[in-house]
Amino acid sequence: MAAEPSAKSKAWAIFDRICADAAPDNQHTNPWTRDQTGALRYEPDFDVLEKLLGVPLYLKAPTTSGVPALALDVWISYELRRAGFDQDATWPRGKHPRIMPAPIVNLLAGLPRKERDLVEARLLKASPLKGVVSSSANILGKNYLKQVDVVMSDWDTGPELLISTKRMDSSFGKNAANRVEESYGDAKNLRLRHPLAALGFVYGLRSTILTEEPDKAEWLIDLLQKLGREDDAYHAVALIMIEYGAELAPTDDPDAALTDDALTAAGLETSETEAETEEVPTSAVEDALANLPRVTLRHETVPEPLQPGRFLAEMINRVIEATPVNRHKEARRRRATL
Repeated sequence: MAAEPSAKSKAWAIFDRICADAAPDNQHTNPWTRDQTGALRYEPDFDVLEKLLGVPLYLKAPTTSGVPALALDVWISYELRRAGFDQDATWPRGKHPRIMPAPIVNLLAGLPRKERDLVEARLLKASPLKGVVSSSANILGKNYLKQVDVVMSDWDTGPELLISTKRMDSSFGKNAANRVEESYGDAKNLRLRHPLAALGFVYGLRSTILTEEPDKAEWLIDLLQKLGREDDAYHAVALIMIEYGAELAPTDDPDAALTDDALTAAGLETSETEAETEEVPTSAVEDALANLPRVTLRHETVPEPLQPGRFLAEMINRVIEATPVNRHKEARRRRATL
């Protein structure tokens, strides 16, 4: 009898289907629009985000599984593809392996079919070829490697975009300060080695903090805004306020759930042991899509400087403005269409 796929394998299968349904044949909608004043604005696809956030709740995946935070990573990478960046250049990619450098992609495209099939079969094995493909990106900062959640990088440019994500659904009083303090140190480490890269931070927060610990919520929101104003830290910070029913919360050890693996985060250990190649039946994906729990986003509780649309616009504009006009042509075209 075949073993039951892991929560992460199930999640990836559902995540990929949600993103594929939103962009049939990889044809993404243009996120850029103009407001009543004529100013250019980025309109995120929040419908997709709400569906992605429902996946870990459907799977009852605890924070320690990595699935709840992964929903944010998948959405941000999906938005970068909507903005016009190459589908293989935004990591995590929309298919396994999640991280594959552009030269490898180009090599595969140039090989005869028979040879390409052989190489692809090797790349798709459960144990990744170290230094060739991966399920997570470790980026060298000034003083140490840092596992970064969403990345755009190439050998001839170095990192062009680095976005870290954090998510907190409980134990706000114990862990809120630690999460932000760690992120500030990570920002300094990355910014000092990669000053031209667009550097961002996305914080997912369950809306229960607004009623359970309103003082802590006010303090944390203020701190996140300040984090995005530091000259030597992040270029922009986003807050995503997530609301879902109490009955949907997974039974989890809150302290364990919010304790990051510091060695993995610093690139000293890898989390490559869990295969993503476990097959998930199509019927299981269909059932999940038909029964995703309802998740809503509390946009009205997020100050303008922390709005996701503003954040994405800032990240995309920085990448475009830091590169020659012959790079990222589709992203430039989409931004200039309106």
